[in-house]
Amino acid sequence: MKVESLNKKNIQQETENNIISEIRDYINFKNLEPGDKLPSERMLSDRFGVSRNNLREAIQTLEFYGLLKCVPQSGTYLANIGVVALNGMISDILSLNDPDFKSLVETRILLELKTVRLASLRRTEEQLQQMKDALEAYTEKALKGEDAVQEDLLFHLAIAKASGNSTMNTFMLIITPEIITNFAKYHVCDENQAILGIEEHKAIYQAIENMDPQEAKVKMKLHFRSLYKYCYNVDL
Repeated sequence: MKVESLNKKNIQQETENNIISEIRDYINFKNLEPGDKLPSERMLSDRFGVSRNNLREAIQTLEFYGLLKCVPQSGTYLANIGVVALNGMISDILSLNDPDFKSLVETRILLELKTVRLASLRRTEEQLQQMKDALEAYTEKALKGEDAVQEDLLFHLAIAKASGNSTMNTFMLIITPEIITNFAKYHVCDENQAILGIEEHKAIYQAIENMDPQEAKVKMKLHFRSLYKYCYNVDL
């Protein structure tokens, strides 16, 4: 099932990459300028021979990176960026679709050691409750031996949100799902990591609740010991 899911994901990514390339070629062929409007989704899907859903996903990706702007009831427009820069950025986007996993893990370590400190200083009671809810959901599934990846993800994203830094929170939203869902593929974590994670998550939560940034950083670093071993081949 995991192999089938991975193959499906790869096919979807390849399809999106092809559509993004088609959009880039169309912009160049038509000599479109910043602010120019693209044809309708129907016209583009017919031209490229793809479904409107797949086209829409590609457009949303380009909008996320600020290259296109979708205006409700109006259409899709090129952002205020030169064509040369646009072509370069699209090439970068296409190359980002298969990132180096170890680089992602290293980036996550750096980000979360910072976000957990900030969360300890800035968290609100509401944000603390969100962490607690995610932690309880994770604990329940882990004790039953069920897959708790999503709950693990929600706990760490709740911490990032509580950091109060929207940029770091956005980075976490981008890279964390890709990392967590590929732990098994790259043999990053121990088999009993889910059970170990219960107490580790509790220790992180307690430090944030106590508004102790140094302790929070220490507990997060301990939680990441398997990531440190994977990236740097060192034991904490």
